[in-house]
Amino acid sequence: MDAHRLTIRMDFATGTRVGPGKIALLEAVAAEGSISGAGRKLKMSYKRAWDLVEELNKNFGAPLVSKAPGGVNGGGAQLTEAGKAVVKHYREIERAAHAAADADLTAIARLLMG
Repeated sequence: MDAHRLTIRMDFATGTRVGPGKIALLEAVAAEGSISGAGRKLKMSYKRAWDLVEELNKNFGAPLVSKAPGGVNGGGAQLTEAGKAVVKHYREIERAAHAAADADLTAIARLLMG
């Protein structure tokens, strides 16, 4: 793990916030194929994971996660094209910010260590 890191949270004029937790949830949904599996992976309750997915789906112009109802075959969830785009753009912003801030983060970390 890096000695230091930069965390990005985006606050939009609409009041919507997107940060590392919601992005991790979207990535976990993509990896696990379900909201409950994503919640387990992130050690988050199903209700919390569901509520965050619902919030994201409501706040964006198009749903970020598509859900299939449970039943005999178990349902599931996956990222929509919009969901994949949000994750992609967030990770690009994160990479650019890290590159731009690396020297200053290192300088501050050195000051912390004396």
